[in-house]
Amino acid sequence: MAHAAIVGAGIGGLTAAVALQRRGWQVTVFERAASLEPVGSGLAVAANALRALDTIGAGDEIRGLSAIQGAGGLRRSDGRWLAKTSTEAVSARNGGDFGVLLRRADLVTALSARLTSGTVRLNTEVTGVDADSGLVTFAGGRTEADLVVGADGIHSPVRSTLFPAHPAPSYSGVTAWRLLVPAPGIPGQAYESWGRGKVFGVMPLAGDTAYCYATDTVPAGGGGGDQSAELRRLFAEWHSPIPELLAAATPERVLRNDVHHLATPLPAMHRGRVALLGDAAHAMTPNLGQGACQAIEDAVVLAHVVGDGETGRLADYTAARLERTSRIVARSAAVCRVTRLRNPLAVRLRDTMTALSWRIAPSRANGAMDEVLGWTPPSA
Repeated sequence: MAHAAIVGAGIGGLTAAVALQRRGWQVTVFERAASLEPVGSGLAVAANALRALDTIGAGDEIRGLSAIQGAGGLRRSDGRWLAKTSTEAVSARNGGDFGVLLRRADLVTALSARLTSGTVRLNTEVTGVDADSGLVTFAGGRTEADLVVGADGIHSPVRSTLFPAHPAPSYSGVTAWRLLVPAPGIPGQAYESWGRGKVFGVMPLAGDTAYCYATDTVPAGGGGGDQSAELRRLFAEWHSPIPELLAAATPERVLRNDVHHLATPLPAMHRGRVALLGDAAHAMTPNLGQGACQAIEDAVVLAHVVGDGETGRLADYTAARLERTSRIVARSAAVCRVTRLRNPLAVRLRDTMTALSWRIAPSRANGAMDEVLGWTPPSA
């Protein structure tokens, strides 16, 4: 039986573990944290990622845990709609497929429950990987694997081992906050609001809960203190229900992170017996909502390529994934740059052009994400 060692038990690593086990692999997942997703946030799983989850038998379960990502759009900070779509339009555009919104922890739990007992080794930090032999060294031991998967996040040590001269992830210019808040009675539509250098997004989840996220154009390295109070200060004058949602936030609910991305694409997503996926391979800004989705795609494509033990085909994995993910990283970064505009005239022009393009050519605006969302997984 072929053995895969996966470094990192995030969404990409867990999806890869499930996909490989379904193909008959013995899998060990090494996770340095003491638990899986101890602090939660929300997540949009777009139609492309749901199709990938369908291939490992998890799609319907995830749909059942989620709210539909249907009606919604883009607003100004005063609440005026710049672009708006309906559930019917989304359904027609995607052939009946919808994305869904759920707690990140719920997706992690659903994936980990599909793994055989003992697959995930928590509190175990990998200290070395050899690409040629597949030797994985970790605190307290070592193991040799036919396939090593680097799913160890944006500051991936596995990536640094494979490509030591490659530029490190760079700061995108924005810091992000994420939080879950109680939201009984909130309208069932997801939207994002843009202001001067700032963004606030609202995603209604199942169970009268909303996932909120925000970004601001600030220097990296800030933080400390009561971040819920900081959010209330930053967005006090924004449209309803943003202030009301933030009023329900407490400091322990708020996650704050500087947003980094891998601006220079890797030369490959593999070397020797090692494959990279997710943020380790193509960390992106969150502006297209595709970070976790691309990690899920990576995982099922990787499992398809290696089959029941064909690790000599990892070049096919790079060929299938590198160009697509590089384009999405670049598109997401371009949107991020637009959200960072602070000059009042530039912001007004941005908002005017966005609203006009939606009114004049709504089908074209609706179809801007077709290439991303229309992806289908490889057949068995």
